[in-house]
Amino acid sequence: MKKIALTGLFVLTIFAGCEENAIQEEAVVTYRRISVDEYLDKMKAGWVGQMAGVGWGGPTEFRWKGAIMPAEKMPQWKPKMINQFKQDDIYVEMTFIRTLELHSLDVDIRQAGIDFANSGYRLWHANRCGRENLRKGIAPPDSGHPKFNEHADDIDYQIEADYSGLIAPGMPDLAIELGEKFGRLMNYGDGLYGGQFVGGMYAEAFFEKDMDKIVRAGLACVPQGSQFHECISDVVKWHGQNPDDWQKTWHLIEAKYQDNPAYRKGSCPRGRKDAFNIDAKINAAYIVMGLLYGDGDIDKTIIISTRCGQDSDCNPSNAAGVLCTTIGFDKLPDKFKSALDPEGKFSHTPYTFGKLIEVCGQLVRRAVERSGGRIEKVHDSKEVFVIPVQKPKPGTLEQVWQPGPIANSKYTEQEMSRLNVSSREKTASQDN
Repeated sequence: MKKIALTGLFVLTIFAGCEENAIQEEAVVTYRRISVDEYLDKMKAGWVGQMAGVGWGGPTEFRWKGAIMPAEKMPQWKPKMINQFKQDDIYVEMTFIRTLELHSLDVDIRQAGIDFANSGYRLWHANRCGRENLRKGIAPPDSGHPKFNEHADDIDYQIEADYSGLIAPGMPDLAIELGEKFGRLMNYGDGLYGGQFVGGMYAEAFFEKDMDKIVRAGLACVPQGSQFHECISDVVKWHGQNPDDWQKTWHLIEAKYQDNPAYRKGSCPRGRKDAFNIDAKINAAYIVMGLLYGDGDIDKTIIISTRCGQDSDCNPSNAAGVLCTTIGFDKLPDKFKSALDPEGKFSHTPYTFGKLIEVCGQLVRRAVERSGGRIEKVHDSKEVFVIPVQKPKPGTLEQVWQPGPIANSKYTEQEMSRLNVSSREKTASQDN
């Protein structure tokens, strides 16, 4: 009996030792480092890239639906196009930045919904339907649920998600989390995943220049099994098969994601009737087309994303924003920054361009520390962000044609009293 007891003790000792080693291995954390100055330079470039893409592609929006735009129809770039301070594809996401500035990164989704409901600008598709739901008292996440929002698969949050990666360098989980707070105000399923994909690409763009790796990093933020994940995976595969022929890949995208009804099940009502397609996934494919076939060149990236058609100002905006983040403001060609008005004020926001950069710089400090990172000072007193490496944790798989249950979320009377009636009336008069 004594021998058996000793043997058991030996086994337990070995097991305890293995368990301790496993815990120690799990405790090993790797970090990425980026100086604060470099972060600010890249983040600033990301905003400029958005403005360049939407400014250049703006005149073409939805003029080519299910067709490649002829090269001669591409507008000519003019430096003054950079000043997109009245562009909704830029300023809507600043509502979310303002919420984070006032209420912290831990803001509750219900507060995020109240702030969005109180916005006074015109909206369309998922954004408009989501805001109308909020104003009726349908609180998030139900405001973006397909039961209440027939546009839940539309591109809206994808357009607006740049902010989530620009304040999350190397922190894809924060981009995913912000999508769960702000993306669910108006989107669901693939419509939500599009924004988390964009945010994930930006998060990686601070540390990586290889566009294939950046696209795959964004894709890692999206649940496998979704049509969105399938679509972007296809584009990556088709690019590998046709690396020098973007138009061939475009036709493959068209055949599967435009012409096949199985991939249009979440389309908005208008999109079910004609070639118009505002689904997040096909427009995300056109973002990726610009990034993969653009060869790191801003002009080529914007032109390809624009010529793919459909939402051809939003898509080059996302693509150019990601690309310019990898480049940094100081290294951007002069034609994209020489005419920039640093004191230009974005409509419906308290932000000038300079103030926007300042606020993002404040938010990222909180984000780094919140992620378990730190801010170090090096020998020359310059600051460096030290950020734990994250493996993205995508949300639960959901699709709008097979939605999960609603949350039965409603605003209380007290919460409804915080909605600004004058903003609702102002927007209603604009929309009529």
